[in-house]
Amino acid sequence: MFKKLCISLIFSNLAMRKSLSPNLRMHNLLTKFAKILGICKQFSDNLVNERGNIPRRGPVPKFSDLEVVALSLAAEAESIDSENWLFGCRLQEYKDKIPNLISRRQFNDRRKQLSGLCEEIRRRMARKMAGGEDFFFVDSKPIEVCRVARGRRCKMGRTGDFARAPDFGFCASQNMYYFGYKLHALCTASGVILSYDLSKASVHDINYMKDVRLEYHHCSIYGDKGYIGADVQLDLFETARIRLECPYRLNQKEWKPTFISHAKSRKRIETLFSQLTGQFLVIRNYAKITKGLFSRIIGKITALTILQYVNYMNGKPIGRIKYALN
Repeated sequence: MFKKLCISLIFSNLAMRKSLSPNLRMHNLLTKFAKILGICKQFSDNLVNERGNIPRRGPVPKFSDLEVVALSLAAEAESIDSENWLFGCRLQEYKDKIPNLISRRQFNDRRKQLSGLCEEIRRRMARKMAGGEDFFFVDSKPIEVCRVARGRRCKMGRTGDFARAPDFGFCASQNMYYFGYKLHALCTASGVILSYDLSKASVHDINYMKDVRLEYHHCSIYGDKGYIGADVQLDLFETARIRLECPYRLNQKEWKPTFISHAKSRKRIETLFSQLTGQFLVIRNYAKITKGLFSRIIGKITALTILQYVNYMNGKPIGRIKYALN
């Protein structure tokens, strides 16, 4: 009896300390929403008006465009990728504290319309954190839309622009076939995603470098064995002075060992993909149309960048995003 009493007192003291701890103030979704909204306002100059809306004709929305973006980023930061769960459960306790809160259907429609605003805010944050770095890492990750067996029956992308429709592909690192898209990303050595793109799963990784050379010049990019190509490497260097470095295959002519420091640094982009998979659930797909999937990917990568920016402003390692808002 005495032992049970002591255990109950210990747990009650721990619970009291936990309730008084100031580190738990950011576990509130409303507090995270307000924090992210303030950051979005800092990087939305010349993008929105004084009410936080993109200038356009028609009635002025009471729940501003910036608030829609901030709410979607706050949900992604808390690993909430279901809008039904967000509006049906999590936002019920904050209805009185969030004035003019829109419905789930309006949020879904406006979120897709504001994906360009969300992406521009992310770019401005990334440029501020990246500084003048000239050494980058590139990699790709499979984004599965549905199972391979259901690929031919999937209706995503079958109406409208067929060039953006998903396709069958093979991931060599995971040794699997899948149906969907391929996420290409370019990040700095510190771990900031500067640019990214979505392509069909059947598109080879090396084709992404054709878009990179239009935006980057006089820099070095390190990729994996999927980016090996002497012709492409020569073209990148001659057109944009981009030095593309890749590890050699064992059966390649003029084989050279991999530079160890580059191989270790390249794990930075693999860590980013792991964070997108673990915390932001990028491999879980609830979208029914291509535009919805693309807007979700933009929101997840922007949420990752905004958590990195919080650590950057607080003087912490930007890669520790799990507790950035705590």
